[in-house]
Amino acid sequence: MRTKLMAVVAGAAMAFGGTAAAQGTPAPGKVAAAKAPAAATRGKTEVTWWGHAAFVIRSPGGAVIAIDPWLSNPKAPKGAAQPEALDAILLTHGHFDHVGEAKALAEKTGAKVYGSFELINLLGLPEAQSVGANAGGTFQVKDVTLHLVEAVHSSSYAADPKSPAQYAGAPLGYVLEIDKGPTLYHAGDTGPFEGMSLIATQFKPTVALLPIGGHFTMGPAEAAQAVRLLKVKSVIPMHYGTFPLLQGTPDALTGELKKLRNTAKVVVPEPGATTAL
Repeated sequence: MRTKLMAVVAGAAMAFGGTAAAQGTPAPGKVAAAKAPAAATRGKTEVTWWGHAAFVIRSPGGAVIAIDPWLSNPKAPKGAAQPEALDAILLTHGHFDHVGEAKALAEKTGAKVYGSFELINLLGLPEAQSVGANAGGTFQVKDVTLHLVEAVHSSSYAADPKSPAQYAGAPLGYVLEIDKGPTLYHAGDTGPFEGMSLIATQFKPTVALLPIGGHFTMGPAEAAQAVRLLKVKSVIPMHYGTFPLLQGTPDALTGELKKLRNTAKVVVPEPGATTAL
């Protein structure tokens, strides 16, 4: 996927660094950030979309979590300041358009980085900031409980874009159970799979962040089936429109949901906009 996307992007900047390093198994716990983040406005959970699959989540208890932080993607808000304080960075898989600026953000903020064991090893971060795990893992970040779940995709990573990519473990999705807030599900890059029914039963997510672009992930029709399996009340589409190949649209998703007589609300934020949940 990385090679195909690089051909499409043709010159998009990538902020990567580091070499592969061995890693011990870190104990879960609170993450020390460079600055203490404030609680979300009026006790709400705030979700800011940075374009593509990149989000920054702020919880009522003050946890600030970045997911797949490619914050320099073509759809990212122009001139927006990147986060100065983060508690955690979640990586769904190793492709450049999802790892993004994770290492630089971790170095700046002191945030722990969560992801598959193999990918975290390849990033070469300090052991204290490295949380390599796999589907089934559960961790606590302030008032947010993180659950690592499966995804159907591929995963490879290259610290140097001129070097061959290395296997980066199994792809992941994340469920974020927020105390006194919603339960969010970020699917990562995936197609629909029957395990989404188990995610619905076990975690009861209320909001799903789902890829809809097609080609490398599910498109609108498949995403509508995912909404049906997950039984969520709202869906925020992602991973569309960044490149010409990603042709799925929120309007198409809305149409596919209507075909299924599904009443889930499609929430379509502009890049850089914050949605209170």
